[in-house]
Amino acid sequence: MNRENLLFAIIGLLLGFIVGFMFASSMSQKAAQTQTASASQSLPADHPPLGAQNAPDPAAMREQVTAQITKARNEPQNFDAQVQAANLFYQIQRYDQAIEFLLKANQLKPGDYETVANLGLVNLDATHYDQAEKWYRAAVKMKPDDERVVAGLAAATLGKGDAKAAADAIAQLEKLNPSSEDLPQFKQKLAGLQK
Repeated sequence: MNRENLLFAIIGLLLGFIVGFMFASSMSQKAAQTQTASASQSLPADHPPLGAQNAPDPAAMREQVTAQITKARNEPQNFDAQVQAANLFYQIQRYDQAIEFLLKANQLKPGDYETVANLGLVNLDATHYDQAEKWYRAAVKMKPDDERVVAGLAAATLGKGDAKAAADAIAQLEKLNPSSEDLPQFKQKLAGLQK
């Protein structure tokens, strides 16, 4: 094979790859459009259309978020507004602001289990382990069989480095659900603390 034939062979292969890529790409787009069309056909008649062209307007969403937060600040006695504002801040990982609104909600309804449990969760995510442990312990007193709260308590005590409290929480979790997917990870961290 001479040099000229080799050059044509390489060019032919490259063209084949390019054409193949373009074909696969167009087929993928057509399949996605078909899926969207078939999914929208099975939706109720009043359902908004699917697809990126109908994505919510970021400016409108920002206005809604701002309005919800303003409502919570202007209505400090409105429990639901406090919880909704906390959820918005939690979603954007502004944990201290979420905690602020959850604390207000907790003052309004101290016995609300979800608020107490969420105070544990948000403090844990904010790495405020002492506060997370405090709120998780309060939630466990209210509902000792909630696996997610007991797992949160174990994570908070592990985050603090309290081997004894972590061992107790892990044992409680294992009693509730011996096949919990969190147990191996917790036990491994506990072993590291106990060295």
